[in-house]
Amino acid sequence: MFAVIKTGGKQYKVAKNDVITVEKLEAVAGASVSLDEVLMVGEGASVTVGAPRVVGAMVTAEVVEQTRGDTIIIFKKKRRQNYRRKNGHRQHFTVLKITDISAGA
Repeated sequence: MFAVIKTGGKQYKVAKNDVITVEKLEAVAGASVSLDEVLMVGEGASVTVGAPRVVGAMVTAEVVEQTRGDTIIIFKKKRRQNYRRKNGHRQHFTVLKITDISAGA
């Protein structure tokens, strides 16, 4: 069974025991989180597509860790103006392990 979920403004196709990295969720490592914004649920040839969400469907996941991504360098320059700015950014992520997918009604 698989599901398409939406979290952090992005969509992810997940199945049981998948490990995914999503935008930061407020949960500690080892906690269980429920993702109820399920856009599609399917198993084999039978697929249920929501409009926009599948009613009653839920994906349960366990938080593996809170982590940060690689450094992204932001560099701005205007030629002949002696203007240079260098900045860095590290995005916060949550690593989830999918434990259960329920299709609902």
